[in-house]
Amino acid sequence: MAKLYFHYSTMNAGKSTALLQASHNYNERGMETLLLTAAFDTRTGVRQIGSRIGLSAPAQGFGSDTNLFAALEDALKTRALACVFVDEAQFLSEAQVWQLARAVDDLSVPVMCYGLRVDFLGKLFPGSAALLALADEMREVRTICHCGKKATMVVRQDDHGRVLTEGAQVQIGGNEVYVSLCRKHWREATGDRPST
Repeated sequence: MAKLYFHYSTMNAGKSTALLQASHNYNERGMETLLLTAAFDTRTGVRQIGSRIGLSAPAQGFGSDTNLFAALEDALKTRALACVFVDEAQFLSEAQVWQLARAVDDLSVPVMCYGLRVDFLGKLFPGSAALLALADEMREVRTICHCGKKATMVVRQDDHGRVLTEGAQVQIGGNEVYVSLCRKHWREATGDRPST
């Protein structure tokens, strides 16, 4: 039975590595997969999913106007897909998450989404909020804070390592911009910012 999965975490937890490994496992058994990623994230190349440990694979890019149900329906006309993998799932719109859910329900294809749960201000991304509401199964991919506790938050830093507490929700970056922290150290780093 096909399901919609959401694997979530903070930055640098190994979500892309886990996605690439899972896709490889399918491919190794002769089953075809389709990889999707946010088209504007070109850190590892155009239409590429890459991990910090050097693994990468080509992917189909999606933008804010991509109808993912239609894209999957078209793909299934020409090939049998055992699973669809979505990297950077926090950048999906709510409508796109519903499109993926419809693909699971109506096209019987499993969809595994990997992404951030919250932004640097501790707020849910729209795609993540929709996935938390609609996913059949969820799994936290864990990483740790510098203190050894589980990291559940992330801070954004400027070029001088100063923590930023305002700015656009989306800014592409890696270790040079984002640091994963436990909630206590996130509160300390951001000046104990209350929710608004």
